[in-house]
Amino acid sequence: MKIVTDPLARRISRRATLGGAAALVAAPAVADECRIGPPPHPEGPHVWMEMDQVELDAAYDQSFYAPLGFQITKRYASRSDEARRRLGQPQRESYGPSEVEKLDIYRAKQPNAPIFVFIHGGAWLGGEAKNYGYPAELFVNAGAHYVALDFISIKAANGDLRVMADQVRRAVAWVYKNAATFSGDPGRLYVGGHSSGGHLCGVTLVTDWSKDFKLPADIIKGGLCMSGMYDMKPVRLSKRSTYVKFDDDMEAKMSSQRHLDQLRAPTVVTYGANETPEFQRQNRDFVAAVKVAGKPVELIEGPNYNHFEMCE
Repeated sequence: MKIVTDPLARRISRRATLGGAAALVAAPAVADECRIGPPPHPEGPHVWMEMDQVELDAAYDQSFYAPLGFQITKRYASRSDEARRRLGQPQRESYGPSEVEKLDIYRAKQPNAPIFVFIHGGAWLGGEAKNYGYPAELFVNAGAHYVALDFISIKAANGDLRVMADQVRRAVAWVYKNAATFSGDPGRLYVGGHSSGGHLCGVTLVTDWSKDFKLPADIIKGGLCMSGMYDMKPVRLSKRSTYVKFDDDMEAKMSSQRHLDQLRAPTVVTYGANETPEFQRQNRDFVAAVKVAGKPVELIEGPNYNHFEMCE
């Protein structure tokens, strides 16, 4: 991994992206199937920064930059099955009243062990905790409990990200309050997430735990935001707004970069060098903003990794 010292470095220019796409158009059909970047198109008016609508939509659609993403997510599932065959089935618990409000606890053998809570991705559209069991071996073998969350999908939430964020926050609060029941140390609680889960991780890290949950303000001791989104303005302008019903309140509340006064945990932010230009920029700019706020943060770039590979 490469630690990036300049958060604004390596911006991918619109011209370079289009140039790469144009070059691939002239390649054989087999190369055409692996085109990386937005499809060839007449240039339209800029919608966000130097991107027109086609480019912005592609920048928030992983399939344009990681065409084998579906195969990789299937590997998440098969590797999780393999992990459970070695570790055993996780402890399944409910953190809320609805059917989806459940979590899987992969328990470490050590008593009073630290806890890592994972928030899965899936463009807010889907994903299941059972398919993100594969990292459990890493944590359990290192002496930490690994907790994977289930929560509502965006369509079931009628397009409201605030509903998803509320469930994730309540799940984290449940883990903190019930840590002793699975021999966990509530004083060593860490939270991470990937992709849309990285977004929800960022939102969770800027939660006012004292006001909203009557808990200590610093219940989270560290955050791992992987390939997430932290400013909803460009996301709102993209085609993701066809299923996320953005309004000004949602955009503001779900943009963790705008609430860094509430960030209390040291944070590590990661992204892959082969991710979309917007996912790279979002993570670099978030780290830059955290540094300006005077909070501890580290940015790590994964060279030659795409969006889905970064989760692995």
